[in-house]
Amino acid sequence: MRFYSVTLFFSLVFSCSTAQKTQTFPPPVAKKKSIPATTIPVYSYEVVNEFEHDKDAFTQGLAFHDGFLYESTGQRGRSTLRKVELETGKVLQKHKVPRDYFAEGLTVFDGKLYQLSWQDSLGWAYDIADMKLIREFRYSGEGWGLTNDGKNFYLSDGTHVIRVLDPKTFKVLRTLSVEMEDGKPLARLNELEFVKGEIWANVWRSENIGKPNHIARINPADGELLGWVNLDKISPKDSGKKYENSLNGIAYDQKGDRIFVTGKNWKRLFEIKIKNGKN
Repeated sequence: MRFYSVTLFFSLVFSCSTAQKTQTFPPPVAKKKSIPATTIPVYSYEVVNEFEHDKDAFTQGLAFHDGFLYESTGQRGRSTLRKVELETGKVLQKHKVPRDYFAEGLTVFDGKLYQLSWQDSLGWAYDIADMKLIREFRYSGEGWGLTNDGKNFYLSDGTHVIRVLDPKTFKVLRTLSVEMEDGKPLARLNELEFVKGEIWANVWRSENIGKPNHIARINPADGELLGWVNLDKISPKDSGKKYENSLNGIAYDQKGDRIFVTGKNWKRLFEIKIKNGKN
């Protein structure tokens, strides 16, 4: 997600745990466990193309629509919503989020851009044509990542739980509990993207679970962990500010069947092709 200081980090962990205790959501869907833990595949990748990326963009959400990238960048006082030219990395349009808010996940749905804030339980819907604000909306707890399956929203909040939301009311319809191979909660689920019927999730500080720069592939029906995409060596050495350059940004071009990834303050955005998995 983000990293300012040790104090902020522990404040974040405390706030997440407190939120989970006080909020009441529908129980997680029971898992079918169709893939034994010992056989969960790890996929490699091939870089197909490299593109310029604004090294000052603290990427929190990424989406692709009609030939353009849309990006949500974070940090209080610097958060933005952007329309970006893929081929050059040029920012074509920029909307500044009110400076009191820390922007987070982003998704494109029904001709609108939906953007989350981190700790304020507030989000914004914009007209994708001109990026003008249409309305604000509220949700419980924190907002980290956001994606959709064409019908419902999927929201991550920094825990191992993904909430499925009604896009009109933001009411929680059900929840998905995501676990690692050993059955432990897969916490810090961050930026989300729907890719070919799966939820792909960045995991903030994934190196802390022995999986640096890994993307989790998740079954949206029950939260089952289907596999990992190992992007460990993709992070550019010349990425921007060294205090935080986590992999965080997945966009899928459904028409072109292209996958794009980048990170916080990275100078590059990559189009990747996924290779066969190994157990």
